[in-house]
Amino acid sequence: MTVNLIGLGRDVYKGLPTTLCAGCGHNSITNHLIKALFEYGVQPHKLAKMSGIGCSSKTPAYFVEQAHGFNGVHGRMPSAATGAKLANRELMVLGISGDGDTASIGLGQFVHMVRRNLDIVYIVENNGVYGLTKGQFSATADVGSTLKNGTPNEYSTIDICGLAIELGATFVARSFSGDGKQLVPMLQAAFSHRGTSIIDIISPCVTFNDHTGSTKSYSYVKDHELVANMPDFIRPREEVTVDYEPGTVQRVTLEDGAQVLLRKVDRDYDATDRIGALRTIHESRAQGEFVTGLLFVDPNVPDLCEREKMIEKPLKDLNEEDLRISREAWTTLFD
Repeated sequence: MTVNLIGLGRDVYKGLPTTLCAGCGHNSITNHLIKALFEYGVQPHKLAKMSGIGCSSKTPAYFVEQAHGFNGVHGRMPSAATGAKLANRELMVLGISGDGDTASIGLGQFVHMVRRNLDIVYIVENNGVYGLTKGQFSATADVGSTLKNGTPNEYSTIDICGLAIELGATFVARSFSGDGKQLVPMLQAAFSHRGTSIIDIISPCVTFNDHTGSTKSYSYVKDHELVANMPDFIRPREEVTVDYEPGTVQRVTLEDGAQVLLRKVDRDYDATDRIGALRTIHESRAQGEFVTGLLFVDPNVPDLCEREKMIEKPLKDLNEEDLRISREAWTTLFD
């Protein structure tokens, strides 16, 4: 049996059988997550899978069955994730959300999670509709896109990546559920990043939003995807030799020393330029395109635990002596 760098087989990273519709993009994301977590070498007992309510929020049941999991109230997953991370900094917190759970009922929670730079990998499985309530438009549906009955969307879209960059997210990326070659290393780079990593994944709903007129369908994304870069993830402890043409690679060093290499496709894209990233998102949306790749990264901003001066030792491991001030220190304090 093939094992990863910590000696675990791929089966350890699998979960329960999916109950989602056959062909759902969310199932593809699950498969990419299993591959990314296996190759990265995540310890199951150090992984906390968090979700809210919706088709997307079923996903944590389908991978790493032995990990911690918490299915919260609709739109409130960021609060539960914040508590988990503050209680135990050793956990890798992985949030799975949807466009409704994030951009509608959970928008306020999402905003404050980002501005605090919580150390979390936050995945949005974005299909543009509310699948559990029979396919109404969500807040991420594009203007002019249509439902299966032909009804057009007249409301402006909430661009999750643009909003995240504007709020100060330190790792922002977009991909497509069917593009494992781009998505797997992107996930691994997000695992390595210290801070809020937002990955907006266009994930077609085959039941309600995979028709002509939808801008979240398989055919539309395939025809309108604009690739900014294809990230490679390289572990710092591994000796890697690369042979790229001069000027074709941008190297981004993350806080823990890991690196993301960006292979240029057809333009010189700088993922460290916040204003440039916003410009790229707006320009591509105006042309009816989805720009994918690592859109923005800033490894130099302290995360929430650092800002709040949290101790390294998990709170669950603290005893009474650690938590209570001594009588001598109390006396000294008030003398």
